[in-house]
Amino acid sequence: MSEAEIKDLFDAVLRSVAKALVGKDDVTELVFTALVAGGHVLIEDVPGTGKTTLVTALARSLDMSFSRIQFTPDVLPSDVTGYTVLDIKTGERSLVRGPIMNNMVLADEINRTSPKTQSALLEVMQEGQVTVDGQTLKVPQPFMVLATQNPVEHVGTYPLPEAQLDRFMMKISVGYPTREQETQILSSRRAGDPSETITPVAKADDVLTLRRARTQITCAPPVLEYIVQIAEATRRDERIALGISPRGSLALADAAAARAMLHGRSFVLPDDVQALAMPVLAHRIVTSVRNNPSKESSASLLRGIMRSLRVPAVS
Repeated sequence: MSEAEIKDLFDAVLRSVAKALVGKDDVTELVFTALVAGGHVLIEDVPGTGKTTLVTALARSLDMSFSRIQFTPDVLPSDVTGYTVLDIKTGERSLVRGPIMNNMVLADEINRTSPKTQSALLEVMQEGQVTVDGQTLKVPQPFMVLATQNPVEHVGTYPLPEAQLDRFMMKISVGYPTREQETQILSSRRAGDPSETITPVAKADDVLTLRRARTQITCAPPVLEYIVQIAEATRRDERIALGISPRGSLALADAAAARAMLHGRSFVLPDDVQALAMPVLAHRIVTSVRNNPSKESSASLLRGIMRSLRVPAVS
C-alpha cells in the first residue's frame, strides 16, 4: 500500500465516522492511530458524549466484527471470555464463545466490574488469547478494546490500578460539542441514527496491512532519544511518584510511527511525539502526595516537562 493510498484510506475513515460523530475528527484520529499501532484505548468521559457512537461507527467503517459488554459488579470473567456447556443427551461439552471474540470490543464502564473480571479482560488485551476450560483460543485480528469509564461518578466502582492502566496505549476524552456541532447533531438525528447508514470504506485486512506497513516507518536516533528524555524526566521529577516505564516509551514510539504513516510520511517527526505524548503518557504517571504540594495533575506535570526539554531538529 503506497503512501497516497494510506492517506486516502485514512481520510475516508475520518469522513465515514464523521457522519455519526460530528466535529470529533481529532478523537477519531487518535483511536484509529492506536488501532494501527496495535494498542487499546481508555475513553474517560461523562455519559452521552458519543463514546459508543464513535466505536460503532469506526467498526462499521472498517467492516470489523463488534461487541459491547456492559460491565456491572456481577459480570464474571466467563461472561467476557466464554464458557463450556454440557449436553445432557450426548454427554459432550460445547464451547460458547464470549463477546471478547470480536475485532472491536467496547468495554462499557470497565470500572464498574470486579478486579477479577478486569484482570481477565486485560489479560486478553495483553496476550491476544483466552483460555476457556483448558482450551486456548486466539482472538480475531485485528483486535482492539475500547474501554469507557465515568470520571464523575465513583460510587460502586473499582478504579483501575496503575499496572492495568499501563496496558492501555491511550487515554482520551471525547468532550462536549460546540454549539454549532450540537445543532448539527440534533438536525441529523431527526431522520434517525446516522451510524445506521454507514457502509464500510475499508476492511479488517486493510488494518492488518497498515500494521505491517507501520513497522517500516523509520524513527531517527534523535527522535528516539527525545522519547527517552521525556520518560527519564518523569522518573527524576520529585513531584512524580511513578514515572513512565519502558512500556510507555514503546507505546509512544509505536503510536508516533502510526501517526506519521497516516499523515503520508515514511519517517517520524518530533511533532508526532508531541502530538501523542499527552494521550499516551499522562495516564501512566502517578503524582507524589508528599512532594506535590500544589497538587498538580499528571497532565499538567507532563506538559511542564515537555516545555522544558529541547526539541530535536530532524530534517
